[in-house]
Amino acid sequence: MAFNNGENFVQAGEARLWSICTGKGTPTLVFNGGPGCDDYLGTVAELIEDRCRVIRFEPRGCGRSSWDKNYDLQTLLNDADTVREKYGHERVLLLGHSHGPCVALAYAMRFPERVIGVIGIAGGKVVDDRSWSATYDAMKGTEDTGRLVFEADEDVNKQGNNSWKAYCRRPELFGDLARLRAKAVFINASQDIRPNWPTQQLAHLIPRAEYVEIDGAAHFVWLTHPAELRAELRKAMNFILDDQSATDDSESVMSDENNPL
Repeated sequence: MAFNNGENFVQAGEARLWSICTGKGTPTLVFNGGPGCDDYLGTVAELIEDRCRVIRFEPRGCGRSSWDKNYDLQTLLNDADTVREKYGHERVLLLGHSHGPCVALAYAMRFPERVIGVIGIAGGKVVDDRSWSATYDAMKGTEDTGRLVFEADEDVNKQGNNSWKAYCRRPELFGDLARLRAKAVFINASQDIRPNWPTQQLAHLIPRAEYVEIDGAAHFVWLTHPAELRAELRKAMNFILDDQSATDDSESVMSDENNPL
């Protein structure tokens, strides 16, 4: 039986993954940044809960989920698919922040038949560029994170980054992106200390993708520009959903009190 809205623990193999589901509408699976961040996108979820059934979860090694040292990308993709299945959706819209859009794209290439579309916020890159890293390293001490403090196993970031870099070295990666069937929208911030050009490249490479920037915003866009982010998220959903077929299960998702599951 599929999970209802609220907090739920998802069993993924031997691991237990904390999750929460809010809102009603298009089923939307959320990917945190990091790698290694526990849940921090509740504010973003609130911006779209009137149109989306938003499913957030904490990956292994983060927050309330199992800390079992299995923090590679492929395990995360499998776990995310288990979360999707446990909430009873055949297809989901993917939403990610920072490193989250990278994982969302990897999921979309791994499970294309299960993806409605991809929305990235302040992230998305498939290059390991020294100049990008140098710019970020020089500025990271100046970033306003809204006093976020993450609880995670110290191995999560290392394993996650190493497995992502290995994934990006796959010879077929750019070909896979160029053949991606899902629509994608990247919403970046003009004042992000992370250079935006890798995301702009992705938007040009993916066949049906759009790129926008929110002027004056930094990496944690919702801290200073919630109204602008909400507007761009709605535009992104309109772009992605305008040609969805009647079989899209987002049309049949009801509120918790009316859902027979």
